[in-house]
Amino acid sequence: MDRVQEPAARVAREALTADPAQRVLAIIAAMLRELRGGDAAAPVLDDALESTLGIDSLARMELMLRLERAFDVHLPQALVQDAQTPRDLLRALAAAGPRRAPMPGRPPPELRAAGEAVPSHAHTLIDVLQWQAAHHPQLAHITFTDLDDTTHALTHAALLERARAVAAGLQHAGIEPGDSVALMLPSGLAFFEAFAGIWLAGAVPVPIYPPFRASQLEDHLRRQAGILDNARSVLLVADAQTRAVARVLRASVASLRAVATVDELRTRDVQPAVVTRGAHDTAFLQYTSGSTGTPKGVVLTHANLLANLRAMGQVVKAGAHDRFVSWLPLYHDMGLIGAWMGSLYHGIPLFLMPPQAFLGRPSRWLHAIHRHRGTLSAAPNFAYEILASKVPEDELQGLDLSSWRAAVNGAEPVHAATLARFAERFARYGFDAHAMLPVYGLAECGLGLAFTPLGRGPRIDRIDRRALHERAQALPAAGEGAMQVVCCGAALPGHEIRVVGERGAELPERGEGRVQFRGPSATAGYFRNAEATRALFDGDWLDTGDVGYIADGELYLTSRVKDLIIRGGHNIHPYELEQAAGELDGIRKGCVAVFGTSDPGSGTERVVVLAETRAHDERQRAALRERIARLAIELLGLPADDIVLADERVVLKTSSGKIRRAACRELYERGALRGPRRPVALQIVRLGCDALAARLGATLRRAAGAAYAAYLWMLFSLVTLAGVAAIAVLPAVAWRKRTARALARAIVYASAMPLRIDGAQHLQQASAKVLVCNHASYVDWLLLTAELPADVCFVAKGELRHKAAVRWLLERVGTRFVTRDDADQGVADARRLVADVRAGATLLFFPEGTLTRAPGLAPFHMGAFIVSAESGAALLPLSLRGTRSVLRDGSWWPRRHPVQLRVHEALHAGAADWPHALQLRDETRHLVAAGCGEPELSTA
Repeated sequence: MDRVQEPAARVAREALTADPAQRVLAIIAAMLRELRGGDAAAPVLDDALESTLGIDSLARMELMLRLERAFDVHLPQALVQDAQTPRDLLRALAAAGPRRAPMPGRPPPELRAAGEAVPSHAHTLIDVLQWQAAHHPQLAHITFTDLDDTTHALTHAALLERARAVAAGLQHAGIEPGDSVALMLPSGLAFFEAFAGIWLAGAVPVPIYPPFRASQLEDHLRRQAGILDNARSVLLVADAQTRAVARVLRASVASLRAVATVDELRTRDVQPAVVTRGAHDTAFLQYTSGSTGTPKGVVLTHANLLANLRAMGQVVKAGAHDRFVSWLPLYHDMGLIGAWMGSLYHGIPLFLMPPQAFLGRPSRWLHAIHRHRGTLSAAPNFAYEILASKVPEDELQGLDLSSWRAAVNGAEPVHAATLARFAERFARYGFDAHAMLPVYGLAECGLGLAFTPLGRGPRIDRIDRRALHERAQALPAAGEGAMQVVCCGAALPGHEIRVVGERGAELPERGEGRVQFRGPSATAGYFRNAEATRALFDGDWLDTGDVGYIADGELYLTSRVKDLIIRGGHNIHPYELEQAAGELDGIRKGCVAVFGTSDPGSGTERVVVLAETRAHDERQRAALRERIARLAIELLGLPADDIVLADERVVLKTSSGKIRRAACRELYERGALRGPRRPVALQIVRLGCDALAARLGATLRRAAGAAYAAYLWMLFSLVTLAGVAAIAVLPAVAWRKRTARALARAIVYASAMPLRIDGAQHLQQASAKVLVCNHASYVDWLLLTAELPADVCFVAKGELRHKAAVRWLLERVGTRFVTRDDADQGVADARRLVADVRAGATLLFFPEGTLTRAPGLAPFHMGAFIVSAESGAALLPLSLRGTRSVLRDGSWWPRRHPVQLRVHEALHAGAADWPHALQLRDETRHLVAAGCGEPELSTA
């Protein structure tokens, strides 16, 4: 090493001469004590990092950062990733260079703007690719930077050309439309060529993740065999490094005919035969589990994916001004659908790096955002936590994150502490805390289901933990003991979310239950798995397998019904490891529980194995721990974070003998597994009392809800009969309207519904003769009748004219009608309304025209705004919040729920012409949306 290099090199050499081996082992031991809770054995130089010490890719990253700080060096990433033992890490330290500041940021390349247009009429993603290649052929679609910082770019036109070459090769190899073709390729341009080529050949892509290290190749391929068999894949596309070994899969996968590389498939002299695919053809199979249990391949059609991409793009306001930066793996839906397909559809340049780039040096992600002026980027929570708490400050020098306007956080539970730490640390680097977007999604919905509103920032709900656990109610709470739950946002436009209880009935707001959804992105089911498909559906609703609650129309997740463990973005199912560990000599069969537990330190979940044993000798127990650790590596692909050997009758089970993983996790988190156990009789009594109390409480709440609903209907029926009688006999419209208002106020008062009115003083403005309000529930009519001045007249849709009884009643209280499906009649109605306003009438419009069950402010019709502009009357926007939860469309079960009516300041059109009416509409819609707390749905 040159003597004139940085002093860090000298420090590194001095550290290595001062018994570096012991320092390395001490650093590893300290980290293991943190991971294992002080129960870790002292490591030695030849211990296996994974199978013996339980250091997975996340822990390896943490270890690398600690070694670099301790020795003040910059470790070679490849050597660290390939290291198998602490001795290998010692060799990597010997080859390390001095710590250096990050590479200075280069200005982003000049890219021709893609324009605002998107392929809105495309029926398939094949149409999208062809449209982009035709309209923006030379736009750099993907810029890939590999581990040695070499950059490769691919335009839309080049991607289509290379995909056609791959498609021709696939057809030459005998691939027919509808065949399943698996891809086991690392991140790189070849992946996109192969994926799009499979589309063009009419086949169905099945992405599976490639082996992370060569040492894991055999075990990895065995784990993927179940997916290939379930998908009936006829061809596996691999890279040159794995091609030869992948051929062994042909013996275990009956359908698999060949393994090929992308280079072998390219046939440049032959054009592929044109294969027509439709919107409802399968676009690809997204597998949600590996070989653990029966693989579940989510069937996603082109229509599903396009609906999801359009809805997510609408929420984040994606456009040609954006640049997407991603390190996410392409076999994962967030990287494949969100980063690539989203960029393809919206014409956004995608700047991509391999996952190893982030895992090896997390700060590379942020420097890529800085260098390319990235506006959109996404990652699981653990990635934000690593950057917030692990990366040393000197690796962040020169960062400018001010361009990052949407930092999507999803794919695993989002932690409030992570959000706070990340925002606080990176504020000085230009990161806007409002850019953080916690989201929720699942493969069964394509990718996204709920998004935090753009620019609002995270919302954290503090709730009573005891009320949640004992009564399944998310009651607001204060103080240090309150449970913090991160809001995932509202359902995407066109999608709906509900929460149901044990018996399948929809719960009111803040009631905890199973989360279900429906919408255009929803899958039709799992490929060749009828049993799992049946379990997925509840009528036309799909069960997410997650538990949560709704508050103010937005979703909060509290836990999972599924036993899925999410560790650093990996989905882990416990069943196979439990079964295999139960077969070990010394472990009680059927008495093993594998579960995940939240780890605030890493921002992800820890994998815990709880196993009963009769062995008491410490050497026997150590041998059992090591054997279980090896099984975890073999079956899960990553090590267990903690292995707890317990005495008999510690693993909790149901009466039918099923493992109660959630209950075991609760004991583990309370530290009750290693403490003295209560007598069995006392445990049974306590459990019985808890169960009885919970069941009784649930029954009482259901009974109270039913009684309240019955009371409201009785009250409404009696008052309505009295009102109809009064309206029929009273001679003047003004008298009838005052009577209707008095009766509506009586219902609202007698219902004991919490009602708050903000901005009531604006109702006194004499010039405001046109009122507009969002429409979320049939309760809106009642509340507005009760709270607005008696002289206000509703404007109803013209279809109600055809219902004689309804028309008579509405006309008796001065209701006006507007025709929506007859242009000439609609113009005549509008002119009549203008005349009414000029004559002194005050009119209330629901500009959405109708209501739906799903949250969201629908596009506004122009009638109210034309009337305001042409009459010169001021327009008063109103926002109703909470009525959707009182009585949803399609439901006849009213519930008690707080309601807010907000009266905004009056607006004026400025001039009696169409442009000013449009401007008035848009300004009004923004105000109403802000007041009702629901997103503005697309006006397209």
